[in-house]
Amino acid sequence: MAISAERKISEVPGPRGLPVVGSALDLLRDILGTTLEGQRRYGDVVRYVAGPPGPMRVIAYGIAHPDGVQHVLAGGANHYAKQDAAYREIRALVGDGLLTSEGEIWKRQKRLIQPLFTHSRVADYVGMMSEESADLVARWGELRKNDGTVDLHSEMTRFSLRVVCRALFGTDVDRIIPVLRDNVPFLSKKAFTRSLAPIHVPSRWPTPGNRRVKRAVSEVYGVVDDLIASRRASPGPARDLMSLLLAAQDPEGGLGLSDKEVRDQALIFLLAGHETTATSLTFTLHLLGLHPEIQQRVRDEAAQVLGGRLPDTADTRHLAYTTMAVKEAMRLYPAVYAIPRLVVQTDELGGFTIPAGSVAVVGPWVTHRHLEFWEDPERFDPERFTPEEEKARHRYAYFPFGGGPRACIGQYFSMLETIVMTAVVIRAYEFSTPPGPVKLFTGITLRPNQPMPCRVAPLG
Repeated sequence: MAISAERKISEVPGPRGLPVVGSALDLLRDILGTTLEGQRRYGDVVRYVAGPPGPMRVIAYGIAHPDGVQHVLAGGANHYAKQDAAYREIRALVGDGLLTSEGEIWKRQKRLIQPLFTHSRVADYVGMMSEESADLVARWGELRKNDGTVDLHSEMTRFSLRVVCRALFGTDVDRIIPVLRDNVPFLSKKAFTRSLAPIHVPSRWPTPGNRRVKRAVSEVYGVVDDLIASRRASPGPARDLMSLLLAAQDPEGGLGLSDKEVRDQALIFLLAGHETTATSLTFTLHLLGLHPEIQQRVRDEAAQVLGGRLPDTADTRHLAYTTMAVKEAMRLYPAVYAIPRLVVQTDELGGFTIPAGSVAVVGPWVTHRHLEFWEDPERFDPERFTPEEEKARHRYAYFPFGGGPRACIGQYFSMLETIVMTAVVIRAYEFSTPPGPVKLFTGITLRPNQPMPCRVAPLG
């Protein structure tokens, strides 16, 4: 991003919005379209004003160029913190886990938790991912009674929730899934709407919405706390993530995680781990269903690499085209579509002064469609992710898992799950997706805001 002479804050371009509330309503109604149009119209640094004058007003800067993204997430990370409204709302609902913590608390948590997400540790879950994928294939065998049509997002949410719950809780999944299935998406939506609302209703007020939030939090906390208490009382072999969290020891000395810290980490993994992967799986299969020639290449590769076997970790390294298709689906529909940071020290980006107290937002949705780096960006084309193309492209033109020291700790888990599941189901079924635009819901994560019908026809 070319750096020009310093400009005044008032010169940072951006939409004027409405009187009093600025762009708050536009961002609430369509944050994806509003920010993409902002980049196309105003450039790589765009100023948005949201909310009435006074302490409730937010001044946000959309940062679109990969140079700016890299600076916010990595190079100048000390100027930015996870203290903006969105992260405050997530923290209030699901605790102070690795996603939301800051400072020394975050450093300690990362020291304790990072060893649980090494490639060798995560590889231990591939067998379970394959089993769940095979179970889904078997269950879909009954779909011929219903013309073989499924709601992809409903099915992928169920699948990813089972995978993350088995990884976290082992054999206790059937006990906890009913509690999480409805409450976690509701809490995600609530956190997002509160973070952008022009006027905030205090969470302590006994409104119907606040009472529902309190019930949902109580139910989720209760079932996780019960599982922690039972593990403490009867510890067994440390195979699932909860057991590993309970056994974790700080390599720099000191205590392990408290029960509350274990619960907070578990809830962050649940929120970040199942909604994001469900979105990636949904749109991978949706896009393959729209592009039969690409679907066939993925199927041919799965047959060649796997034969009739379920995949193991070594196989995933040979599913190169499948991985390319998954990455391209995640480019077009990044589950984490925007990453906000509070500006804690005044900084310079793209020749503009970004003042302390404002919010810098780097957006995968926007940067993944940046015309300087992506030709015909709305086209689904896995060839964008050949090794040669990836090497030639700016590192931060594509960042579905964030970047820098706060990059998603579970990205390898999510990629393995999506690749394994895609390879298993594509070998058994042909997918056919009806054309047309997809309505999207933007909560803490991106997901469809409508049923995602797809016809799955058994092969052979």
